[in-house]
Amino acid sequence: MRFGYREDQLLVRDTVRDFVRTRIVPNADAWNEKGEFPLDLLPELAALGLTGLAVPQEYGGAELDMLTSALVMEELGAGDGSIALTVAAHNSLCIGHLLAAANEDQKDRWLPPLARGEYLGCWALTEPASGSDAVSVQSRLRREGDDYVLTGTKQFITNGGVAGFAVVLIGAGDRRLTAFGVPRASPGFRPGRREEKMGLHASDTAQLILEECRVPERDRIGRDGAAFEDVKRVLDRGRIGIGALAIGLGRASVEIATAYAKERRQFGRPIAEFEMIQWKLARARTELDAARLLVHRAASLADARVPFTDAASKAKLYASEAATRAADSSLQVLGGYGYLRDFPIERHLRDVRLMEIGEGTSEVQRIVIAREMLRAD
Repeated sequence: MRFGYREDQLLVRDTVRDFVRTRIVPNADAWNEKGEFPLDLLPELAALGLTGLAVPQEYGGAELDMLTSALVMEELGAGDGSIALTVAAHNSLCIGHLLAAANEDQKDRWLPPLARGEYLGCWALTEPASGSDAVSVQSRLRREGDDYVLTGTKQFITNGGVAGFAVVLIGAGDRRLTAFGVPRASPGFRPGRREEKMGLHASDTAQLILEECRVPERDRIGRDGAAFEDVKRVLDRGRIGIGALAIGLGRASVEIATAYAKERRQFGRPIAEFEMIQWKLARARTELDAARLLVHRAASLADARVPFTDAASKAKLYASEAATRAADSSLQVLGGYGYLRDFPIERHLRDVRLMEIGEGTSEVQRIVIAREMLRAD
């Protein structure tokens, strides 16, 4: 196995790291206090290629491989979970579905403006009555001539209130799904209630409402009723990104706790000299390093175009839980100060908790892993 990175991958990582440190970190608290995604940041993200990570260059994207994208997502996560999640949903889910299943006409129409960051994209699968059981959606479609008419409510949609374009998954009966590309201005399509969340306050999460929304047949993505297979492929890649994002959040917390432990003095010496503190930091760092190896292995398998479902679930499961432990231990190192908003660790801990839920809960990941283990030869 090779554990190094190409020079171009490190250049992308370091460029994003510098941008995060100068533009995102100084503003993250203010953005989270305001509770809105800063749309004025979108052109800056686009200028760095962050709105078209995997989009082929012919459509205006950066055409990064999965491993490089994982490096990018970790750096964004280390700066602000909200910005990172916004970028992840736009790239891994919305654009990811188009790359996996859209035809050439659809890619020509939809990918360039998304890659240029003219507007954000979102991916609408979850509904009020269906989460992990994705195919039990209550939304429905009917045919009217050359059009489809869509009705239903989507729930917990990242970027839902601000996106200019959505990939929407609609129930096609018999536990089947059909996907459609739906521009924001489509009649009968609108954002619903904006959700107030525990964390990730600057990441927009909203309902999407479809009320007799008419969509032409040319905007159906893939075959009618066959979208669930595409959904699984999209989520496999998305889980790699979420794992990397989680590592970034955990890493940022540990870096703050380490610096604090060197300066904070108790009983006449820095608390970094106490074994109890050292153990917390050592365990957190070790688990995050192990998580990174799992994430990068899954990304490398995806780039090699070999099966990676099992690797992606392991990476997402371990990274999300390790990052939560790292943020929690880091807060404990700071004691009472960690519980205050004077330090961003309390925000990191609130933000990272979603990583064990979104794009497949930890319980779902364990089911996927167990199925792969028990699959007959």
